[in-house]
Amino acid sequence: MASENILYAGTVGQGVWRSLDDGETFHRHCSGMFMEAQVRALAVDPQSPDYLYAGTDAGIYRTQDGGERWERLQTPFDSGNGWPSGTAVWSLLLHPRKQNLILAGTCPSGIYRSTDMGMTWTMAEAALTPECPPIKFSRVTCLMADPLDDATLWAGVEIDGVWRSRDYGVSWERMTTGLSSLDIHSLLILPGNPCTVIAATNNDLNISRDEGKTWAPQHVKEFFPHSYCRGSAMKEDDPTFLLVGNGNGPPGTTGSLQLSRDGGRSWRKASLPVAPNSTIWTFATHAGNPSLIFCASINGDLFRSRDGAESWEKCGHEFGELRSLALVVK
Repeated sequence: MASENILYAGTVGQGVWRSLDDGETFHRHCSGMFMEAQVRALAVDPQSPDYLYAGTDAGIYRTQDGGERWERLQTPFDSGNGWPSGTAVWSLLLHPRKQNLILAGTCPSGIYRSTDMGMTWTMAEAALTPECPPIKFSRVTCLMADPLDDATLWAGVEIDGVWRSRDYGVSWERMTTGLSSLDIHSLLILPGNPCTVIAATNNDLNISRDEGKTWAPQHVKEFFPHSYCRGSAMKEDDPTFLLVGNGNGPPGTTGSLQLSRDGGRSWRKASLPVAPNSTIWTFATHAGNPSLIFCASINGDLFRSRDGAESWEKCGHEFGELRSLALVVK
């Protein structure tokens, strides 16, 4: 039986959209949600693919039917009426192996955790810096689970460095020695003992081969078109095959997609059908179909590969500002 691929897109100002034809056409699916929400994070329940969570400037929403209907979850940082309350959700993690554990990263920066699938929340013990120049408020841009150690979680904060938890996100420690910048945009966690961590920042890629204790800048400006690095992803069936979004700034006016087949030791530029209109910002992959990969620029160009990043097509639908993608394969 052929698999069904469902792609979700989180936008700034137009809520969530859904595609049933691999990104060629989309329809808006925001029933129950603030229609003009800024959706910066999307996360699929690893046990129940019809359950999807959206992190927005109007709280956290959940759908139990693949986006047909959304409900807002009560959180400690929500104003209670679904309207922006001064705290926006920028990142979500549904733990792939610890059932019922969800983490949310916010702006101003904070990390919140729920052990009952979002019914109740507590704030994690993390001495994050909530304000920073020049962006005024720092934000938790990414939350990641270690691929081998269930209790170890990672967070990237813009602008406050890399943070690590050894207790499922209850408490956190800052891991920044050697980073080229504290402006963390995304993280990749490569399995190993110890694991390798790759941090994308505003001025470089940084690699740690000792679980975040020390970092080595990679000086990507010498071989990338630009030093600004944003989204990143790993091919689902090959943890040494990495993808990184590059561009000339946020949002930027042009972008590139960089590929590595050796865990970040060497890179080449992917051949996209047209030059992206801005920085490549986000990716979507799924273990159920590792050859299907999506990447998008922040200004709405959506690209698709059906052969594991060997070749790329530009999808038919164009968005305004696009911040998050999620892929479901049934």
